[in-house]
Amino acid sequence: MLKTEVFEQLKTAMKEKDTLAKGVLSLLKSALDSAEKEKGEVLTAEEEMAIINREVKQTNQALEGAQTAGRADLIEKEEAKLTLLKSFLPKQLTEEEIAEKLVAAGIGKGMNMGEAMKIAKPLLTGQAEGAVISKVVKSIIA
Repeated sequence: MLKTEVFEQLKTAMKEKDTLAKGVLSLLKSALDSAEKEKGEVLTAEEEMAIINREVKQTNQALEGAQTAGRADLIEKEEAKLTLLKSFLPKQLTEEEIAEKLVAAGIGKGMNMGEAMKIAKPLLTGQAEGAVISKVVKSIIA
């Protein structure tokens, strides 16, 4: 259960007085707790991955903003947050591995992008970022 792992790391961060990790893990735990409360039952592994992916996406956006503004202090902080969040995700697949899985799932040349993404998204949840999946799907169906 991911929520338990997040809570254990949060306790460790508090003991070690690691303010960055404590902040990130607190936000992540809060997001997991509120999603669970909203659903009214324990989250599935896929739902937990979706929440972590959302947090990763938001952190990436903040990192891009910091890079655009040239804020070295914020860039370092956002990169550290990203590393911590990604540690909860399974190993990310390479574009070649994604392509192999998609072709094996029946995605081929001339297929509609929407239909292909309906197959690809659930198949690769947590294993690759949406932008990467979309890029690989486009290259296969083109």
